[in-house]
Amino acid sequence: MIGVIADDVTGGTDVAVAFRRAGLATVILFGQPAEDTALPYHDAVVIALKTRTLPADDAVAESLRAAAWLKNHGAGQLYFKYCSTFDSKPEGNIGQVADALADFQGARLTVVAPSSPEHRRTQYMGNLFVAEQPLAESPMSHHPLTPMTDSNVVRLLTAQTDRPVELVTQKTVRTGARAIRERLDELAARGIRYAVTDAISAADLQAIGDACRDDVLVTGAAGLAGGLGRALAGTRVTRQGHGDDPVGAGRAVALAGSCSARTREQVAYMRDHDPAFFLDAETTPDSEQLAASALAWFESLPADALPLIYSTLEPAELRRSQELLGAERSARILETATGLIARGLVDRGVRRIVTAGGETSGAVVSALGIQGGTIGAEIAPGVPWIYTTGPVPIAVLLKSGNFGAPEMLVQAVRAGTRTGEASLAGH
Repeated sequence: MIGVIADDVTGGTDVAVAFRRAGLATVILFGQPAEDTALPYHDAVVIALKTRTLPADDAVAESLRAAAWLKNHGAGQLYFKYCSTFDSKPEGNIGQVADALADFQGARLTVVAPSSPEHRRTQYMGNLFVAEQPLAESPMSHHPLTPMTDSNVVRLLTAQTDRPVELVTQKTVRTGARAIRERLDELAARGIRYAVTDAISAADLQAIGDACRDDVLVTGAAGLAGGLGRALAGTRVTRQGHGDDPVGAGRAVALAGSCSARTREQVAYMRDHDPAFFLDAETTPDSEQLAASALAWFESLPADALPLIYSTLEPAELRRSQELLGAERSARILETATGLIARGLVDRGVRRIVTAGGETSGAVVSALGIQGGTIGAEIAPGVPWIYTTGPVPIAVLLKSGNFGAPEMLVQAVRAGTRTGEASLAGH
């Protein structure tokens, strides 16, 4: 079994669907599982945490706790999943968590591969690109929590660890898995602890996955998880079944909190097509009042309405709000309100919730007490429906802020009215 530790909720769903697509029976758990958590048959277990922006010491402690649970439940190999845009600050948390997991696993050398070509994230000569833009010239340079102002992954990681870091270039990767493995072994023999590995295509990531198939610790985004998953699937017999949608057609609501460029486009598109309610923390800096207003508005809508409730702001508006309320207080107000709204929607019979943004998704999962679920069909690459366990299952679609086409929120809520297995991704 491979155990996965993801540093946020949407990242957890992204990596879970990568392993599922590769042919591994995959279970996702949200937050720290209880020791006696019952699991269905599985080849991979993903624990989705909320450690990306925690203080580094807290992120390390949470990650090690998850690692211990996974090891106690049969995981011989660990995969540390972070964002394909390497979201982090100079003080962490990717380097510190990787250091701790490497020590926990006794890893001599660890691959670092944030590339995910399916999501238009590629790495060449150590430099990470978002579509055609270097990372530091992309909208990620203005991220409110983790602004990425350097495109070079070797430099980014070196700032977060005192352990030696070197690059495995595209030239080596294109030579194939054997050449990659030889390069990794050579680096390990020289005392290098991290191998930042170029990749610009799925074939590159498959070669890397083949090369590190037996490593006790691997790190990367969902792209490498797919390559590694296919390498592992070829070595074992799996009883994976996709299963049916236990929720069925029903009313869906979109909750958006991310302020990423793509989510702003998605919110603008949905406002043009469906009723929308804005959570204005400046005017009403109280979570309970915001939630009550949003739910009263929801109750006033026709029964067939497919609404959007959002707190997404343009960069200048976000800066003003953070200056007025403080960044942490503003985030706390909105995340708490979104969680209360999600709970109120479920109480009012909503069984499908679409979220946009890692922090928003985490708030919804926490407020609804979702401990885990099975992975359904993708509605976009890396964005699957998740069906919760329990007597009354709920379908949640937890979308990273940067993922999906501009029309994705609209298409997601409409797909939910027909069937949760409706897929826009072609998978």
